Amino acid sequence: MQTKSNYHQNQRVEVADIFRLYGDKYRNQNRLSKEQLKVMRHIADCRTAAMGGHTKVCNECGFQQNFYNSCRDRHCPKCQTMVKEKWLNDRKAELLPCSYFHNVFTLPHDLNNIILYNRKVCFNILFMAVKETLQAFAKDPQWRLSGQLGFIAVLHTWSQLLLDHFHLHCLIPAGALSFDKTAWRHAGKKRKYLFKIGSLSKEFKKRYLDKLKQAFEKKELNLPPDTTRKNFEMLIKKVRAKQWIAYTKRPFAGPEQVLEYLGRYTHRVAISNNRIKFIDNGKVTFTYKDRKNDNEIKETTITAEKFIHRFLLHVLPERFVKIRYYGFLAHTNKKQSIPIIFKLINPDAKMPEKIKETICEMMFRLTGIDITLCPECKKGKFITSSKLPSAWNTS
Repeated sequence: MQTKSNYHQNQRVEVADIFRLYGDKYRNQNRLSKEQLKVMRHIADCRTAAMGGHTKVCNECGFQQNFYNSCRDRHCPKCQTMVKEKWLNDRKAELLPCSYFHNVFTLPHDLNNIILYNRKVCFNILFMAVKETLQAFAKDPQWRLSGQLGFIAVLHTWSQLLLDHFHLHCLIPAGALSFDKTAWRHAGKKRKYLFKIGSLSKEFKKRYLDKLKQAFEKKELNLPPDTTRKNFEMLIKKVRAKQWIAYTKRPFAGPEQVLEYLGRYTHRVAISNNRIKFIDNGKVTFTYKDRKNDNEIKETTITAEKFIHRFLLHVLPERFVKIRYYGFLAHTNKKQSIPIIFKLINPDAKMPEKIKETICEMMFRLTGIDITLCPECKKGKFITSSKLPSAWNTS
């Protein structure tokens, strides 16, 4: 077994290392879902011979090198950069020439146990409750918009300590498109929030709990062991009496800040590899931002078993969509709505073009490294010579 010093000297510590070292023991001692088992296998095998790949040869000096495939799992810390960059390139063509708001809607931790037993149902209810809340406020004349919002919603399920913390990030252009699509009603440059946050959180709470109760009455929920109908009703009463957390961050000044935000949040996984400091004698040390106290970066150490447990808490249901688009940004609306809004905001504004890049071009832009260049002679280009078989079916 590798020690703390081995990892410091020889390689960067990654989630994959923890799965390789302690994954078998964890699987033998715990009951895991099909999705969790698949994620563990994908991350452990990512960019190794198990995934297969290609042998490439330099067309100048004949130097050969094996290149192994990525697992492409959305939970893998190593596989999100390229996916994120491609997604960002697609979004650049949809950015509006206006400011943006960032709202966050958080579910109380009292509901965590119910949610963990009903992830898909409870997450879908979260998206629906937020969508309906925001659109209802946009329609209400008191907020001086009286139109339809467009926004992107991104589900996050973790805290900095990898604990279950279910919340939705929403990126919202600061205005609404009138229902007849003839006017853009801007929220105003001096407006610090889109809607009054206290009113927003109350409406969000009401809609979420009403939908959760409906799901319960329709027998769509699986109650945790030893939870009766009476327990469930008492829980609903308890969380209804609480103040729910919905907050807004400072508005973005323009498209550049929006893209920076998107890059940080949309394709984030529960923990990035650069936060893991070392593995030592069955324990993992990683950094976290202490948001409850001083907002400082600190270190914490937990057992490898606990680390794996916490990481797997955030494996999403199969095919579950964690980034969703609403209103005039919905896939069925945006092709028509975005050009209209551009003209309404500024008739002379030029719409940004969709950027198309190959993987090689993207890597060169991000790192300055030409991945086709031979590292031996630094003159020739790599050409694929043969395929390396995969040990797994990665579907």
